[in-house]
Amino acid sequence: MITHFTYEPLFENKQLPGWKISFYYQQQPHKAIYHKNGEIEWQTEHSFTEKIEDELKKQIHELMLFHVYE
Repeated sequence: MITHFTYEPLFENKQLPGWKISFYYQQQPHKAIYHKNGEIEWQTEHSFTEKIEDELKKQIHELMLFHVYE
């Protein structure tokens, strides 16, 4: 489960889409860029299995929909 999820605009002009996100997963910090098309670009090293990465991406998409797009 993701904890301590934060996000901030990637650009000063907040009209341009893109966000820096950070969160903890299994007590390890992770950072990524969330692009306007929903692509997630990892900024930190991780050793997620494909299954776990897919689940994390789903959780991140849900959080972004709730916080940014609503």
